[in-house]
Amino acid sequence: MNTEKKRMSLPIQILIGLALGVIVGLLLQNNPEIADNFIKPFGTIFLNLIKLIIVPLVFSSLLVGVADLDDAAKIGKIGLKTFVYFLFTTSIALIIGLVVANVLNVGAGFTIPIEDIAYEAKEAPKFIDTLVGIVPSNPLKSIVEGEMLQIIVFALILGAGLLAVGDLGKPVLNFFNGIAEAMYKITNAIMKLAPIGVFGLMTPVIANNGPQVLLPLSKAILAVYLACALHVVLVYAPTVKLLGKMNVKQFFKGAFGPWLFAFTTSSSSGTLPVSMEAAENKLGVSKPIASFVLPLGATINMDGTAIYQGVCALFIAQVYGIDLSISQQLTIILTATLASVGTAGVPGSGMIMLAMVLQGVGLPVEGIALVAGVDRIFDMIRTSINVVGDLACSVIVAHSEGELDRSITLETIKAQEKAKHMSK
Repeated sequence: MNTEKKRMSLPIQILIGLALGVIVGLLLQNNPEIADNFIKPFGTIFLNLIKLIIVPLVFSSLLVGVADLDDAAKIGKIGLKTFVYFLFTTSIALIIGLVVANVLNVGAGFTIPIEDIAYEAKEAPKFIDTLVGIVPSNPLKSIVEGEMLQIIVFALILGAGLLAVGDLGKPVLNFFNGIAEAMYKITNAIMKLAPIGVFGLMTPVIANNGPQVLLPLSKAILAVYLACALHVVLVYAPTVKLLGKMNVKQFFKGAFGPWLFAFTTSSSSGTLPVSMEAAENKLGVSKPIASFVLPLGATINMDGTAIYQGVCALFIAQVYGIDLSISQQLTIILTATLASVGTAGVPGSGMIMLAMVLQGVGLPVEGIALVAGVDRIFDMIRTSINVVGDLACSVIVAHSEGELDRSITLETIKAQEKAKHMSK
């Protein structure tokens, strides 16, 4: 009971850590080295603990989720639904991002000298190379190196194989189910450190960037945050209501904890345990669906990142005094949508995607340096929107497969919370 109470208060604890990080960061603007040397390590340790569990958690939960589906044909059907939803919402996200950026005229008044800008872009992987590379020749090497797409493919193949051999595969499935449950317990322990970790992550960001750096980029930051909010209202809310047949208030109440955790850590994979718990206990998504869709979404869903691409591409174009035509902006939508698949699972994929988009419409890649300095500010919102999209997809897929627990409603959640509050 005590553990559950602490877990329920996690969003409040994180908000406190976030607020303290902002306040202390503002106080340390003139001495950012203090934040970097004495406070940032707490955030780094927290992120390292999260990274510690990502690979075993994703692999074991996805493998068990595949086996729990009990039907190889069902795996392909659910995978197709998941992929189509993510591709559709990514395209819409880009359109929203470009519309907001045009309306706000995001690059107007920016005064940083262009000749001082330098950025060395990483080479973007070719789509066909990514497609070929997702099938691991050495799965153990992929696990050691944390190649998430390859890990997911191996988990899908192994899970399907264990499903095919029937009773002979049960000991192996029980083993990985035990690993998954152990990862959930470890995650619960790590979550207790979340307020300290969030404080350690936010303080150096504010101390190093401060208002003097953020103000010139305020329009771009505002545009990304506004577009993300619109995407939630115009895409996630209607699809959850119409395709998932779920009360929108219940969805957002259930998604708030994962959203907040993703916002402060900027890690979709690190938020996965929180997302899975919310999906099962607050949204009524069955464990097999949650174990399949959410790990997949943590790797390939990039709605928030797509919004960032659209806004930043237009921002960079306006800073350089380049007017993008409608056809060029349509090219951005097509390029970024395909890039979201081609760079899935690649470290630093947001920057790689942006480089691909800029090259696709003839904009100077060096312009990435304009936004790279405050990438953390962008990363927080785009990651958290990705996580909300993962949860929306899990609800919709679960409903389509008849695996959404309708006994969990907004009223029952409120009643549970009230009972826990009364028992304190």
